Amino acid sequence: MRQKSFCHFCGRPLTRKSVGGQLRFFCENCGIPIYENPVPATCLVTIDPAGRLLLVKRSVSPKKGWWCLPGGFMELQETPESAALRELNEETGLEGKIDELLGVATNHSTYYDTVLMVGFLVKSYSGSPIAGDDADALGWFDYPELPEIAFDSHRRFIDQYFKKNSETVNL
Repeated sequence: MRQKSFCHFCGRPLTRKSVGGQLRFFCENCGIPIYENPVPATCLVTIDPAGRLLLVKRSVSPKKGWWCLPGGFMELQETPESAALRELNEETGLEGKIDELLGVATNHSTYYDTVLMVGFLVKSYSGSPIAGDDADALGWFDYPELPEIAFDSHRRFIDQYFKKNSETVNL
């Protein structure tokens, strides 16, 4: 992962300084620590009436060519819910309604260090699915026949949903 070198407020070089008992980047010019935080993202476990899971095949790095849940990074001024539904539409063409918060997890990233992932369940959607944005393809999969999933946090949300609903889906 690349390290920060310059203050994103004033552009001056950063130093390292102990702040709050931890060594942090510090801008001597602004007199403030530069906190490094996880990058927020969302993903959606989208289930069709037959109990199948919607996955998209990534067209971008990291994990280009791997299957994952529709999702992506939150933008400024978005809620996790609106970011998730925006990503669902961008990547699959579907308009959705969030049925349930599945949980929150972290995932290691070679680009961002730590990604804070918020997972949602979508069973209510409309439209015709078509791969878009950063997806090369999409497909509906039965749980026992899932391909290898790109991200551990996505796999945790998938497993969590199917284990909780094992009586209503074919495992």
